[in-house]
Amino acid sequence: MQNEHFLSNSPKVDHIIRGLSLSKSLLVSSILVGEPYSGKKYLVKTIFPKAFVVDARANNDIKTILQKYDELIITHFEYLKDSEIPDFSNKKVIAIADTPYDISKAENRFAFVYEMPPLRERKEDIALLKEHFCTQIKKELMINKDITIDTDQLDLSENIRSLKASIYRILVTSDLNQQALENLLYRYLKPKIEGNNAYRDLLGIFERPLIKAGLSRYRSQLKLSNVLGLNRNTLRKKIHEHNLD
Repeated sequence: MQNEHFLSNSPKVDHIIRGLSLSKSLLVSSILVGEPYSGKKYLVKTIFPKAFVVDARANNDIKTILQKYDELIITHFEYLKDSEIPDFSNKKVIAIADTPYDISKAENRFAFVYEMPPLRERKEDIALLKEHFCTQIKKELMINKDITIDTDQLDLSENIRSLKASIYRILVTSDLNQQALENLLYRYLKPKIEGNNAYRDLLGIFERPLIKAGLSRYRSQLKLSNVLGLNRNTLRKKIHEHNLD
């Protein structure tokens, strides 16, 4: 099921979309739990565009707000104390909680409990979002040429947030020539050159991307050792030192 607003090809996300969509006409409460920046809030707001949104971190009186609105989205639900949580019976409430959150508590309080998988477990969505953000950011930066971004270049540590940020960084630096790259390294290295072993300490900044790029391009340590003019055992040692094996 391809939702026209929320970009996803993941069967797990599709299950959540179907479940929440079916509950739109019912007075039931649901909760969506998952890692930060995994798309929870955007997904819920897409399905319930008219719902009033309240942040549990803002010390709002949830009970009073619940009396005013037919549909209520409560973000950062994990910040509410048990004593502050009203009865959601016969109410259309969609709560959103970041992990870690005790789902066993939610099962007694909500009619439906959903778990949003992190982006690293949604391989189908990584490619989809990569294409989407590439198109968006290239337009913003007025980049017209084709740029290939390998999946292993993407940062998924903070889900969609870090994915987009890593694409932005790659595209921003895609047009750097040697002089611009040298200037960038100069500004980065100048304050770091200190101590008694700065050359060795900073050498990895050059070696690691060089070897990583070479492994990606040639897919062969033997070929790469010849291209770099290194002994094969030396290359293996450097691959291990830089955690590239």
